Amino acid sequence: MFKVAIPNKGSLSEGAVEILSDAGYRCKRHSRELVVRDAEHDVEFIFLRPRDIAVYVGSGLVNAGITGRDLAQDSEAAVEECLSLNLGRSRFCYAVPKGSGITPDTLGGKRIATSYASIVRQDLKKRGIEAQVVRLDGAVEISIKLGVADVIADVVESGRTLVEAGLEITGDPIMKSEAVVIHRKGNSPDEALNLLLKRLEGILVAREYVLLEYVVPRNSIDAACAITPGVKSPTVSPVNEAGWVAVAAMVKAAGLNRIIDQLGELQAKGIIAQEIKTCRL
Repeated sequence: MFKVAIPNKGSLSEGAVEILSDAGYRCKRHSRELVVRDAEHDVEFIFLRPRDIAVYVGSGLVNAGITGRDLAQDSEAAVEECLSLNLGRSRFCYAVPKGSGITPDTLGGKRIATSYASIVRQDLKKRGIEAQVVRLDGAVEISIKLGVADVIADVVESGRTLVEAGLEITGDPIMKSEAVVIHRKGNSPDEALNLLLKRLEGILVAREYVLLEYVVPRNSIDAACAITPGVKSPTVSPVNEAGWVAVAAMVKAAGLNRIIDQLGELQAKGIIAQEIKTCRL
């Protein structure tokens, strides 16, 4: 039985379950089950605390897991990334009282509050700086106001919480994080893991593209194909009207409206964009 650990709560859990479900796996919980078995694929999905997943994977108790890059690195477990999932993106940064002038290079002797002590110690070591790391389980933003710390190091998404606490980011991010698939370091991916990765890659690609279909005057086909070249080349088919052809091509979803505008200038008609569930390139 192939075992995959996924987060038991929060946005990481929701994103992991969604992408795994889109990839054809049965992993949705109906209540608070700790284990969901997908008999068709001979896979068990085990719901664990996101912070613990790398430890279980690194110890070999589960074959693979989905967790945050920051959590995996902070665990110092023997794991390595297989695939980035473009979910739960965030930055891990130092934050200081607004206007204090403290920078990452002037942290010597300071007290740094964080829930990610290992990452901070690793960064301080790289900088050759000695500082006191104060480990807290959460709500590190209030630690400076309460006199526990001079600086904090934490995951930042929008940054609104820092502003409300009178703090500002200093220096470049220590690291950029997102949800990742991990497996035990030194192990070669087996057949079950390779299948999982291929399916997830198909979902990730599909989320970047849409299938665009339209009809265009035959004398504009070269210009239209230059606008929608597709992954390899567009599909061009005849239609039951002289002087017109139908075109289908995968295009990047991010630039869709601009592409439609350009096709409209070529007198293209019946332009339809369809969501792609999965694909293999």
